[in-house]
Amino acid sequence: MLIKNLIEILCTPNNLSLIKSFYTANAPSMKKVVMLLSVFLLLIGLTSFRSKNNTVPGFYIIISKHDYELTLYDDRGWLVKYPVVFGNNDLKDKMMEGDRETPEGIFTITGKKPHEKWHKFMMLDYPTAESYAKFNLRKAQGLIPKNAQIGGGVGIHGTWPNENFAVDRYQNWTEGCISMKNEDVDELFQTIPVGTKVIIRK
Repeated sequence: MLIKNLIEILCTPNNLSLIKSFYTANAPSMKKVVMLLSVFLLLIGLTSFRSKNNTVPGFYIIISKHDYELTLYDDRGWLVKYPVVFGNNDLKDKMMEGDRETPEGIFTITGKKPHEKWHKFMMLDYPTAESYAKFNLRKAQGLIPKNAQIGGGVGIHGTWPNENFAVDRYQNWTEGCISMKNEDVDELFQTIPVGTKVIIRK
């Protein structure tokens, strides 16, 4: 009843004088109410803190071609770096299908699956709208043939069985994908969900 009366007063306009009168008349009981409210708010604070720290972090990846590195981040910052290799040794941006270049830009992991040749495969959403814009501009500039195709099927994967040495030696061997050591691609595969953002830069 005490709390009900207090709520009614708090909901009344211009209630400052009513609150003072109510508190004076019910001082002993009000001390208990204040103490209970304090404990309640403390419990809410502890629960909120615990939930915040148990939330699934938002992962994203930055791939630096000239550094031969794939770096994984979450919403708290840097997590781990992995060595990677690519397609052509010149490390240029992908221009068209068959050029063996790794595309640059912002992509998303759209699928994950075991791979019969390269251990694990994480598909990127190349070509994106940005990829098409660059592709069409290069066609208009005469940098690629008019009948060129943009390509696709680009992703992050492992190596051939027992060929992790290709990554250790920075041997670019793919058709434009990003290749990791098989134990590294296992770890990344288990960590990141579909939908993870991937930034590929020079």
